[in-house]
Amino acid sequence: QVNLVESGGGLVQAGGSLRLSCAASASIRFYVMGWYRQAPGKQRELVASITSSISTNYGDSVKGRFTISRDNAKNTVYLQMNSLKPEDTAVYYCNAGGNAGGYWGQGTQVTVSS
Repeated sequence: QVNLVESGGGLVQAGGSLRLSCAASASIRFYVMGWYRQAPGKQRELVASITSSISTNYGDSVKGRFTISRDNAKNTVYLQMNSLKPEDTAVYYCNAGGNAGGYWGQGTQVTVSS
């Protein structure tokens, strides 16, 4: 069992930056870690993922703007979000172990004003 707690969300103007953190209650060393988001009326979508070997993958809409990283010693995953756009507004969820059957955090709201 891995409990995940996200933090760092909030309200920011377009063009601004936020850094999300996801703290795990247990070792994440061997997990694929990911950030997903869900906007009102839309399906949950992958934002970024990072493997145990630090291979990363990004959704097309965030490539070049967002960066995912992990600190296994702190059992924490980060999402640096730059050049934020109003369409980035969503609840952001941390995931350990993949979209199918993995562990999920409770989510943190990110709101980008125009």
